[in-house]
Amino acid sequence: MVAKKNKPIRLEELTREEKLKYEIAEELGLLDKVMEEGWKSLSSKETGRIGGLMTKKKKELEK
Repeated sequence: MVAKKNKPIRLEELTREEKLKYEIAEELGLLDKVMEEGWKSLSSKETGRIGGLMTKKKKELEK
């Protein structure tokens, strides 16, 4: 088994969009899974939910 390189996430280096993605993952209870196994570990349903909420929040911020 190949060990994954877990780079610590530096919030100050993330774009606004990336921060939003992590925030939504946390709200949905998926952040631990993402941190341990990466974004690719999420199902298409989970990924779609994050994307949908990101779009919704972006539209709210633009108003």
